[in-house]
Amino acid sequence: MPNDSTRLGPRSAELRRRAAARTPGGVHSNVRLTGAQEFIERAKGAWLYSVDGRDYVDYLLGQGPNFLGHAPDHVVDAVSDACRRGVIFGGQHELEVQASELVCRAVGWADMIRFGVSGTEVVQGALRLARAATGRTKVIRFEGHYHGWLDNVLTAARDGHWGVATKGQVARHLDDFIVLPWNDAEQVADALDRHGEQVAAVIMEPVMINAGVIEPLPGYLEAVRRLCDRHGVVLIFDEVISGFRLGLGGGAERYGVPPDLATYGKAIAGGFPVAALVGRAELMSRFGTGEVNHSGTFNGSVMATAAVAATVTSLLEDPPYERVAKHGRTLMVGLRDLGIEHGLPLRVEGLPAAFHVSFGDAEVRDYRTLQRLDLARYERLSRVLVEHGLWVTGRGVWYVSACHGEEELDAALTRFEKALRDGAGR
Repeated sequence: MPNDSTRLGPRSAELRRRAAARTPGGVHSNVRLTGAQEFIERAKGAWLYSVDGRDYVDYLLGQGPNFLGHAPDHVVDAVSDACRRGVIFGGQHELEVQASELVCRAVGWADMIRFGVSGTEVVQGALRLARAATGRTKVIRFEGHYHGWLDNVLTAARDGHWGVATKGQVARHLDDFIVLPWNDAEQVADALDRHGEQVAAVIMEPVMINAGVIEPLPGYLEAVRRLCDRHGVVLIFDEVISGFRLGLGGGAERYGVPPDLATYGKAIAGGFPVAALVGRAELMSRFGTGEVNHSGTFNGSVMATAAVAATVTSLLEDPPYERVAKHGRTLMVGLRDLGIEHGLPLRVEGLPAAFHVSFGDAEVRDYRTLQRLDLARYERLSRVLVEHGLWVTGRGVWYVSACHGEEELDAALTRFEKALRDGAGR
């Protein structure tokens, strides 16, 4: 259910009333149904400003895309300048080539790229390509990993079981998925021993950011890579969240394990709606022959490729990763210390660029063990944090941007402490 609106400012309350009359739930993405209901007027750097004059230190970053901060001048200027010459040509243009070369250079292991609009869409392209290349239909995936909202990938947990369809989905569309607990290579080996001749792909987030920010156990990705090679299975990394956030090469670079295909989005384009599928030439070339279809009117638009080119150029020429890591580490320590000071079992774990906050002391290695934490307690805390000027998500993931500095760190810890002093988290 949407959050209570009693604490909204008058302008936000009025806009919410009008939105609810024309838009289901008053939002255009169900992810935002349980999020903060304040209406935002503008954003810059690491700050949001509401229509009622409130300011927020932003650690949600539009669900992750604003890795360079909100409205980075060089990206906005590049897109504006490029779009004055046209937006959609129905033909090729030089920015497509430049952006393609830059992404492949940054990623390191990939030979070719196709641009799309959303992460959900390019995941579909990756699965289709894997099935075409192998002649198989089944796909191994993992509990708690998110690969989009379409019928053939969206899953939910019910009665302790992950992998069930949600209302309105055709349940049989999920029949080709083999759903396993993550971070257990023996389970993957067993599934491939039993079903390997039917399995086209293994798909996973290389680091499980969407739920819990859980890193792969040492040797896990390497083991899955070997198993895929042994059974002729395509390994797909869903790097829509981790790509360009954890480093230029994303999770593949961080953990030293290249996949066969990978999907990117969010941080690839400075906040603009762009996604990409990259991979080895022997797979990707099947699009180019027409053997496998991948289409889209807005793919590789002037806006999209100008944003990608400007963003990736910035990341290559002035990498922000060290200062992002410094801010993230200091913030994580500060939050932990405040939890201790106020006698709360606050858990802050993950990576400096994206970490997870909750309550509890369970050892977490996958989606099932994540459920041992008191996630509902943190969700309640997150609502109070928003009221105190910290823009965060109820599922516990905090994102750090290249624009978060000392001012933001001080404001975040001060506002977090004020929320705790006012009784939040009890």
